[in-house]
Amino acid sequence: MKPDIHPDYHPVVFQDATTGAMFLTRSTMTSSRTIEWQTPNGVETYPLVVVEVTSDSHPFWTGARRILDTAGQVEKFHRRYGNRR
Repeated sequence: MKPDIHPDYHPVVFQDATTGAMFLTRSTMTSSRTIEWQTPNGVETYPLVVVEVTSDSHPFWTGARRILDTAGQVEKFHRRYGNRR
């Protein structure tokens, strides 16, 4: 690889803003906020990035899907445009 052309890839803690769940992964993101994280080698300090949605709160992963009222949408369409044939 060429030197000095790749972004810094380092450990970062991400926190879900709605559930508060946190996980440690690697990323190129940076933050001025930090957090103490327990590791097998002791307590380490990592950048903390707060995100709105993670797999802990996303409806696809939690199973809390929104149910769409498709019958109501069809009735609304027929009221607006009638049964034109």
